[in-house]
Amino acid sequence: MTRRIRLLIVLALNLLLIAALVDVGVTAHSIGVLAAGIDYAADSGTITLALLAIWLSSKPATANRPHGYPLATAYAALVNALLLGAVVILVSIEALHRIIAGTAPIHGLPVLVTSLIAALAMGLGVLILGGDPDDANDTEADRANMRAVMLDTAADAFAATGVAVTGAIILATNGWYWLDSAVAIIIAVVIGYQVLVLLRDIVGALRCHAARNTQPA
Repeated sequence: MTRRIRLLIVLALNLLLIAALVDVGVTAHSIGVLAAGIDYAADSGTITLALLAIWLSSKPATANRPHGYPLATAYAALVNALLLGAVVILVSIEALHRIIAGTAPIHGLPVLVTSLIAALAMGLGVLILGGDPDDANDTEADRANMRAVMLDTAADAFAATGVAVTGAIILATNGWYWLDSAVAIIIAVVIGYQVLVLLRDIVGALRCHAARNTQPA
């Protein structure tokens, strides 16, 4: 299965989940579920960018671009990391606000069911993205781009699992609504760490490319 097919499958999974997660997040008053929906929307945009980057990197060199688009996938991975970082900041601010100001009662059952479905779908996405070895012709930028999408998908599966557990506790206790915001902050910290790791890899890929271009002929 090619990188393009794997990305298209995961993009379809994200698009199918966005509307359901946003609807349940709003109606159930869950910042965790709503954040997952926003995260999946950002992921859909960055997967689209990754697909565009793959297409650009495969185009043959021309007189105007003798080296083609060697950094297209690296820049797509950078946009991916920046968008994910923005989501982390927004989720953290809203979750902290809810902890300080209080939150409306959260409906545990829709949070539990929707989050379990999302966790299973994203877990499937991780298996799809990591199911085949890298192509022998892949550059470091190509691999960084695929790692970016796979990290996002794994983080989504982890986040959905955490929210599902929170929904189960809220359902069982008919309270403890603050857990929803607390879990959202924990998830934001974990994803934030993954963003830093990804940015380190991207910078390394860009430096390697720059070093190759500055070497004497």
